Amino acid sequence: MAKIFDFNLQDKSGKEVSLELYKGKVLLVVNTATGCGFTPQYEELEAMYERLKDKGLEILDVPCNQFGHQAPGSDAEIGEFCTLKFGASFPQFKKSDVNGANELPLYTWLKQQKPYAGNAYEEKLAAIMEDLYNKANSEPRKKDDIQWNFTKFVVDRNGDVVARFEPTQSLEEVVKVVEALL
Repeated sequence: MAKIFDFNLQDKSGKEVSLELYKGKVLLVVNTATGCGFTPQYEELEAMYERLKDKGLEILDVPCNQFGHQAPGSDAEIGEFCTLKFGASFPQFKKSDVNGANELPLYTWLKQQKPYAGNAYEEKLAAIMEDLYNKANSEPRKKDDIQWNFTKFVVDRNGDVVARFEPTQSLEEVVKVVEALL
């Protein structure tokens, strides 16, 4: 059975990075965007990272432009924005798709491990988000696809996915799960 360590991501310069580099760490994998209503979560993510990185937490940031084109810049511009505006110091990877024909194999696997449980948004907001997604993407979203930017997956030290958090869920809930694994 696959583990997260079996996958690679490209760094901002396009170099392949084996996730085996993070073996033995608790990982928080999050798809992000710089122009999203959830973008201020970077501040909370950085605070959590600073507080827990020495205990074994790594946050893996995968910018994504599939949700309302809210990550429009180049990889360098996105990195500069996150560093200057939020002081983000955790690893950031190449802007990538997390849904559809061009989705990262890592995200295919993450979604298989922890499918979408529903109720990410109230009904009225869900319809608006779905409309925005469909206008920005030629393929309709599948049942277990990522719903929006700042979806988070928590992976234990053994490389197993233990939780999925939608962007509307409190980061306090995420922190509790992460701390229990550290």
